[in-house]
Amino acid sequence: MELGIYSFGETALDPATGEQHGAGSRLRALVEEVECAERVGLDVFGVGEHHRADYAVSAPAVVLAAAAARTTRIRLTPAVSVLSSDDPVRVFQQYATLDQLSGGRAEIMVGRGSFTESFPLFGQDLADYEELFDEKLALLLRLRERTRVEWRGRHRPDIDDRPVYPRPAQDRLPIWIAVGGTPRSVVRAAGLGLPMALAIIGGTPARFRPLVELYREAAAQAGVVGRLPLSINGHGFIADDATEAREIAWPPYLETMGRIGRERGWPPPTRARFEAECDPDGALFVGDPREVADKILAQQALFGHDRTLLQFSVGPLPHESVLRSIELFGAEVGPLVRQRLESVAGLAASRGLEDGAPR
Repeated sequence: MELGIYSFGETALDPATGEQHGAGSRLRALVEEVECAERVGLDVFGVGEHHRADYAVSAPAVVLAAAAARTTRIRLTPAVSVLSSDDPVRVFQQYATLDQLSGGRAEIMVGRGSFTESFPLFGQDLADYEELFDEKLALLLRLRERTRVEWRGRHRPDIDDRPVYPRPAQDRLPIWIAVGGTPRSVVRAAGLGLPMALAIIGGTPARFRPLVELYREAAAQAGVVGRLPLSINGHGFIADDATEAREIAWPPYLETMGRIGRERGWPPPTRARFEAECDPDGALFVGDPREVADKILAQQALFGHDRTLLQFSVGPLPHESVLRSIELFGAEVGPLVRQRLESVAGLAASRGLEDGAPR
């Protein structure tokens, strides 16, 4: 299983005005976090796109390019690129450029976004929410397949046999679809034969199993050959001690989820609900390394997924605390997860031989 991190580059807000503070220092710290993730053996780092005061990253490809210059191995992806409000040609060019700079380590994770600020900012009508994503994803996939492109659509000027450069270093730049639990989005990803990243940020993870089953069934019905990669994305924070992890993570979680909840009409978060989400059956990967490893393994048994990405963290935290969490994820959680999965795979192979099945 691949293990990785994603971040939105959370920033502090002036309590009186709501204005953003410290974007520059947060962006520089974010690049240091990517370096740390690579150093401790993690596989992937994602950077989200937002156009709000509470997040510093509106141009994830730029941040990832800075990280590419200071790393050599870790894969780099937006988490996510809000394709619906962007130009697919520019998105493809940006990540093809990142792929060349990084020596073939780029991916694109696209989604419709959990916020809507980018739509009016870039002149898009929210009434076209579904159609925008479908059309622009189709163009992005066509750009991946050929250098010269013909295109006719409703939401972008036509392209008349124009070449698009640079081409990526990889033969096929990986494109993932991020979904939040909508069956239509799951079926779309499966029908296109694309890897899916499923975000689980609250509630009991087991309730998402039918969506994973739908994804695999829809892929089979669409004639997709082979097993499509699946990522589970969630919120997390790791400390040496489980109580310490919860005490550190709770205040920014309360402030951030409370503020977003007020925007959307959700009930305010409570400490009891937060603690329940941290428990083994909850969605939050908050705890000590053993607890977090056990939760990843439990979800792997539930979903059979190939990648786990954790957001460190929900709301601003001291840079040192985030770095320590990343260190524990790579140095302690990673080995626990991989050793257990290797042991299970070895046991299954042994049983297959005993039963006369081929290795």
